[in-house]
Amino acid sequence: MTREQDGIERVRELYESALFGGDASALATADRELDAVEAAVSLERGKLMHVRFLDDRQEDPRELALFERAAELYHRSGDTGGEADALFWIGCWHQVVCEDSATGLPYFERSYELARSVDDRKTMSYAVRHLGFAEKEAGRFDRARESLAESVALRREIGFMPGVAAGLLALAYLSAESDDRTTALGYLDEARTVAERCGAEGVMGWIERARAQI
Repeated sequence: MTREQDGIERVRELYESALFGGDASALATADRELDAVEAAVSLERGKLMHVRFLDDRQEDPRELALFERAAELYHRSGDTGGEADALFWIGCWHQVVCEDSATGLPYFERSYELARSVDDRKTMSYAVRHLGFAEKEAGRFDRARESLAESVALRREIGFMPGVAAGLLALAYLSAESDDRTTALGYLDEARTVAERCGAEGVMGWIERARAQI
């Protein structure tokens, strides 16, 4: 049984406790359980919409609304890790979908801060990666490199190898924009090795497109 299914089953029990057992406090508990389920569903549905956007570049404003709802519910329930994740995706919507890094920046910063407070290194790796993209857009390549390298290091620590490959690809692009083609190609070679080992076929396609451009 998934966490969401477990939550729904718990709500059913609380409903019966309130209706048949006269336990009025069960209603508030049931609301919190449903908030947790709704937050998770909103976040994941928004992420699916984001993948569709990356495929067809058709903006769907419901994506932002879902991420904002998830952030609100996670904040209300005190789920710091969930809130950090949702805030990252709000920032990602602004930066990637709207091409507005300035608006996304505070969401990435807050996401990183909250994720660090609960040692959620995966969300940290996403937030600092996109902070790196913002630094690159601003022409601060040294700071961008530091952020992107931190993202890769965090992903290595937790064994998130498809993410490592994607992170190395980002460093390759940055090196190419810095007119360091040799370093860029080295990152691409390492990224391909990592992607092959973990079966990240999608990332391998990105790497080959990057190699053709660089």
